[in-house]
Amino acid sequence: MPVMPGAEPFSHDGSSTGVLLCHGFTGSPQSLRPWAEYLADAGLTVSLPRLPGHGTTWQELARTRWEDWYAEVNRAFEELRGRSGQIFVMGLSMGACLALRLAEVHESAISGLVLVNPSVTADTKLFALAPVLKLLVPSLKGIASDIKKEGVTELGYDRVPVRAAATLPGLWRSTQDRLGDIAQPVLVYHSTDDHVVGAASISRLRAALPPERLTVRECENSFHVATLDNDAQAIFTGSLEFIRTHSRAGKG
Repeated sequence: MPVMPGAEPFSHDGSSTGVLLCHGFTGSPQSLRPWAEYLADAGLTVSLPRLPGHGTTWQELARTRWEDWYAEVNRAFEELRGRSGQIFVMGLSMGACLALRLAEVHESAISGLVLVNPSVTADTKLFALAPVLKLLVPSLKGIASDIKKEGVTELGYDRVPVRAAATLPGLWRSTQDRLGDIAQPVLVYHSTDDHVVGAASISRLRAALPPERLTVRECENSFHVATLDNDAQAIFTGSLEFIRTHSRAGKG
């Protein structure tokens, strides 16, 4: 299946500090590409994989499930571990949930997490009803391009395959069960006006993680895809500062 132009994965060899970035559901690496390039320009080793079923057609995505997406970020993590001394994992929306799951599984092999509008629970009607809707309709209106900044578009699907969306509760449950085990520092960027992910996900994280491990910064001038929105630069610079603060070497 041909990949849409701009949706290709990104990789860069840099220092011994590695960063793995995970894009969101129905999106593509394009939504995180400027972030990845910023970190690469700072000298870091960067991996931004394309999740199975993404960046092609929504019909192909319908043939995949959350275990496929997690397997790909886990593969990218293992590959990155082979060329990095330490690794930070970052993600947007569902990609942030995959990042949390990686941290739960790999524990001390991951040094810290930076999450943008993480989705860790069914806090919208679309995903809450997906297990039932998959029996009735193949797709629903898309969720891509929730961006406040004029003239900016996310490269994502205009339809949500309900069969794939119906597998998300499995990812959320698996991740929620072990949120309290996360010992890494976690930095979250949260858009105060988000039309895709509701407030329940942030509440769940606040309940599971103590304040000394969780920092939440508000993005007051961005919608859901904040990595392409008005607060993108603050996210980029803040994530680099986070890496340098928590790097074993004391710098990226």
